[in-house]
Amino acid sequence: MRGRLLAGVMMALPVAGVLPMHGAHAADQLGQKVGTALQKAQTDLAAKKYPQAMADVDEADAVSGKSDYESYTIAQMRAAVAAQSGNVPAAISAYDKLIASPRTPAATKEQMALAEGSMAFTAKDYPTAVAVSEKYIKAGGKNPQMLTILIQAYYLQHDFANAARVQQGQIDAAIKAGGKPTENQLQLLAACQAQLKDNAALTRTYVMLATYYPKPDYWAQVVHSVLSNPNMAPGLRLDIDRVRLESGLVKTSAEYMDITELAMQAGLPQLALDIINQGYASGVVGHDASAPRSEKLKAMVAQNAESTKANLDTAASQAATGNAMLTAGYNYVLNGQADKGLALMQQGLAKGPTDINIGRLHYGLAQAAAGQKAAALTTFNSVEGTNGARDIAQFWVLKLNAAPAAH
Repeated sequence: MRGRLLAGVMMALPVAGVLPMHGAHAADQLGQKVGTALQKAQTDLAAKKYPQAMADVDEADAVSGKSDYESYTIAQMRAAVAAQSGNVPAAISAYDKLIASPRTPAATKEQMALAEGSMAFTAKDYPTAVAVSEKYIKAGGKNPQMLTILIQAYYLQHDFANAARVQQGQIDAAIKAGGKPTENQLQLLAACQAQLKDNAALTRTYVMLATYYPKPDYWAQVVHSVLSNPNMAPGLRLDIDRVRLESGLVKTSAEYMDITELAMQAGLPQLALDIINQGYASGVVGHDASAPRSEKLKAMVAQNAESTKANLDTAASQAATGNAMLTAGYNYVLNGQADKGLALMQQGLAKGPTDINIGRLHYGLAQAAAGQKAAALTTFNSVEGTNGARDIAQFWVLKLNAAPAAH
């Protein structure tokens, strides 16, 4: 690595001790003493005689009355010797002088800054790696490699808050640019959030992992994180199970039937019918000892769904509370009357449901079911609070952005 860093920052010295550089001012030349010492340093460096090469550089630096050009060239050679010999403090000190000099081209300054950060990180001098990287980024540097050095240096000295801050910024920038964060970036962010015990943020990160890199373990972690929320509202149980369904985590006939019953208890028989039909279509339901029970449940759900469909207007006219209006409106949507249903749900939100954020979550789900993706995204992003509704809403945001949401 030191050889690679050197290749990017080392400039050629004059061949003769007193010859001016081509195209340079007359003052840009090495005096006899400085030139001789630096040529010796160059020879010793080529022979990998690092202590002698550094002594030669010190000899050149000890010459009194040096010009700015001579001091600059000495710093170049000191950086080269220090980088190749692994003397990180000396290399960084020399690079700092070169970076501060107007003689150094902007592109070379960026290479030098990257060299400083890389050397400090490799030497496990994490505070220096952080300082160099932060300075580079604040100066407008864009090299993603330096961001990686900064994040890992923060993480390895257990500064999880700053590691998470910078990593989150990198992830947000990738998404804003229309790309996607790498799996390693998301995993590191999750590791930081776990150390910080920031469960809400950790859940959101696992939602991103599960969406961008769909693996069963990530989906399981999403559900676990939401279920582990000590503030989770009881009214979200069906919504959590819908996340499990969407994530492919429902594997047994008993689970399908339990979720079907939850949808019935929520007053949404058409949704219940969709869920149990999904269980049959997947081949999970109807093929074990519970088959008679599942058939009975399906028949009962289908009957309720038909009755609800026939009485949508009656239920809407009798809905006196915000919660009742939301349920009646959702039933309209699930039965193909999106305009009526969404309008009634808006009235329910305005009247005030028991939990406004759960109400917004369900309104967003209804908009998604009606094919109104943009509106659903806006609604999901308006969900707030710490009771789990926001986490579930953000799951659907990412799902909608990846593909149309299921009803």
